[in-house]
Amino acid sequence: MNPSCRIGLTGDVGSGKSKVLGWLAGRGAAVLDADQVVHRLLAEDEATMAAVGRRFGPAVLGAGGAIDRAALAAEVFQNDEARRDLEAILHPAVRAWIGAWMDRQTAPLQVVEAIYLVGSPLAERFEQIWLVVADSEERRKRLASRGWSQEAIAARMAAAPPLAPRLAAATQVIDNSGAWAATDTQLERALAHCGKT
Repeated sequence: MNPSCRIGLTGDVGSGKSKVLGWLAGRGAAVLDADQVVHRLLAEDEATMAAVGRRFGPAVLGAGGAIDRAALAAEVFQNDEARRDLEAILHPAVRAWIGAWMDRQTAPLQVVEAIYLVGSPLAERFEQIWLVVADSEERRKRLASRGWSQEAIAARMAAAPPLAPRLAAATQVIDNSGAWAATDTQLERALAHCGKT
């Protein structure tokens, strides 16, 4: 493995990319989940909270001015224009936060998990792009097991970025549709190639 290998990890909701991130963390990687960055920005970053509040109004504001993520999700995943507006607010802030995090890292293996990685300027900072995939029925089952409604599942899946550009950009495609043992085998093989492409 290259002594400074950076992996951009992406995939659709329910594909299992967070489990893959945990697997990589267990092998000593410094890891960051972009969703957690979003959560932090919506709870702690005054500029982000103010911009979201201006765009979406008091219905999405929680205690202390923090953003009520559930209310915000209900708004944006039913409305493409609203989702694009939110992305225009969040994505630059998330990219800046992730970039600063990467600049501070000294671990030989660094991994950032983000759904909207491919097509972002941030993608250029990674030696490898790993795309985690799973068939749609399996993803629906996983999301339902988390307590998601069928409406929420359909909305999130419909909001996913197109697959073709991500397949084209991926240096590794991990099929996580079946048993974890099969995924583990793929991950070991992919990790062995880190830094070689």
